[in-house]
Amino acid sequence: MARVTVEDCLTNVTDQFALVHLASLRYRQLHKGATCLVGQTDNKLVVTSLREIAAGKVRFRENVAEALIKAQPKLVSQRLRNISGGEEAGVDEMP
Repeated sequence: MARVTVEDCLTNVTDQFALVHLASLRYRQLHKGATCLVGQTDNKLVVTSLREIAAGKVRFRENVAEALIKAQPKLVSQRLRNISGGEEAGVDEMP
């Protein structure tokens, strides 16, 4: 893999927000001295974290969508309805 892209990573992570969160968590681990899970170590740590996500070596322990639904079911159901075309997309209100 010559270049890592967001599309490469999104096959293993549910959405872009989750990808940013996971990449930042992994970056912090690498910065603190964690062992690299992919062979290339000459990249910057943020690129290495994205490569690890794209390779499927780093992932969340639980399903992100399920965790969001448990945390705020009303907000998530509104957003899912907006995405699926059920309503006009707009600003979600907090309960």
